[in-house]
Amino acid sequence: MIPIELKPLFTIKAVVDTPPQLVGAVPHGFTRRVMNVSGGNFEGERLRGRVLPGGADVVLERPDGGLHLDVRLVLETNAGELIYMTYNGRRNGPTPEIMKKIVNRESIPRGADYFRVLVQFETAAPALQWLNDKVAIGTGTREPDGPLYDIWEVL
Repeated sequence: MIPIELKPLFTIKAVVDTPPQLVGAVPHGFTRRVMNVSGGNFEGERLRGRVLPGGADVVLERPDGGLHLDVRLVLETNAGELIYMTYNGRRNGPTPEIMKKIVNRESIPRGADYFRVLVQFETAAPALQWLNDKVAIGTGTREPDGPLYDIWEVL
């Protein structure tokens, strides 16, 4: 096997401060809800800036409370460069008690659940072309006003 190396890319906070749009039970047998991302910020050694309003955090909630994530954001660096960021992921708990808290949208200690994302980027910014060929992974936690992720570049 070829070993995988990771390099910290940034920490990102997405602000989700409006009520979700509940689509309801869909043919997959899950409940779909859409949350609007109203802003946020990201900061790392090579990239920093803000999350622009208008992104979407789309979730499928399984009957057991596990979540399938599909998120689309536009980031703006401090230099004014735009980055389209997409990620898919999973969030669930290792115990029935943690799953109950996730289902009830209660806060849980950071790292008490399994909250992982797979990230890709698109940009037209000449200085950031390297992002177009990278994939990243992240770990997350849910704060009262939205998710917080540590994002790692896969080398």
